[in-house]
Amino acid sequence: MYKNDQVTRRYSEGFKLKILAELSTGKYSKRQLCLIYGLRASTINGWIKKYDRKELMNTRIMVENQDEISRVKALQKEIEQLKKLLLKKDLELLVNDSYLEVMAEELGYKNVAELKKKLSTQSPHQSSSRSKAKPHGGMQLL
Repeated sequence: MYKNDQVTRRYSEGFKLKILAELSTGKYSKRQLCLIYGLRASTINGWIKKYDRKELMNTRIMVENQDEISRVKALQKEIEQLKKLLLKKDLELLVNDSYLEVMAEELGYKNVAELKKKLSTQSPHQSSSRSKAKPHGGMQLL
């Protein structure tokens, strides 16, 4: 086979971007794309560099020493703690929202927004007198 017998393939910009899009969405791995479209990994790597999509490159971060390993473990532990805290706060917010919905319904408001609006327009004196229990059938004692 002579050197001139080889076919030089040229790909359109649209095709290149399609391949990169499929790679970035995780629909296919780089290896799968090579098999499906008959490409070489070096071709896809060239397109990644050309279109400045470095996040698609196969990169590995090497941890060099014990200090870095312990730092990574500490950060992973902190991430887990923060995830748990975020979940707890989300649950508290959900409970508070549910409480407001029940209160709005029991007090006869159409929705929570109407209850909040009513509470925000009341003067501090009105809201404090409403929240105090009135003994003896609703009459205040002096």
